[in-house]
Amino acid sequence: MKLTWNKNNNNNKKRSREAIASYPNLPFDQQDPSHDDMQLQNQEHAHSQHQDKPSADALDSDFKQLAQSFQAQGNKLAEDGKYREALGKWETALNLMPENAVLLEQKAQVLLELGDAWSALKAATRATELEPSWAEAWITLGRSQLNFGEPDSAIESFGRALAIKPDSVEAQDDRKTASHLIKKRKQLHSSGLSTDKNRYMVGDSTESS
Repeated sequence: MKLTWNKNNNNNKKRSREAIASYPNLPFDQQDPSHDDMQLQNQEHAHSQHQDKPSADALDSDFKQLAQSFQAQGNKLAEDGKYREALGKWETALNLMPENAVLLEQKAQVLLELGDAWSALKAATRATELEPSWAEAWITLGRSQLNFGEPDSAIESFGRALAIKPDSVEAQDDRKTASHLIKKRKQLHSSGLSTDKNRYMVGDSTESS
């Protein structure tokens, strides 16, 4: 049956939905008998996908466990003196846990062993940013600064370490080394030799010439 305007209705409105429904043979009023089944299947499929998808907490836990495994492997390699191999393991762990201060501090130590003072300085700095109340991180930063030729900054870092851990023999000894290097620099400056060498590396002779 074709829908038409109701000419007898002075309001000129279309038929209501109830009026149309009184004609059971209208093609658009019939629903596909499989419609409900398809809708149910779609809902079940969506629910199944939701159940199969791992939660964010589960993924974080898996990443953490994997990172800890790489960290442990790196620790063993470092203990055996295999610093480059250890660094590779720790780099992998840091890709999974980039905000891990312990890994960054360990990385800085190994980089110092490998002679890369600048990279050690960056790693140690980040470790102190993440854990500003960790004395060992400040000690490693101070040593990185010393090896990079910045004894003034190193003294500040060792001072931060001693403020946190006053009985740290390492920080006390390293601060003395930094103070001696600054004294040596002043002596060279007064003798007119500072233009040839402005930075002093750990391992330089600390005896006055």
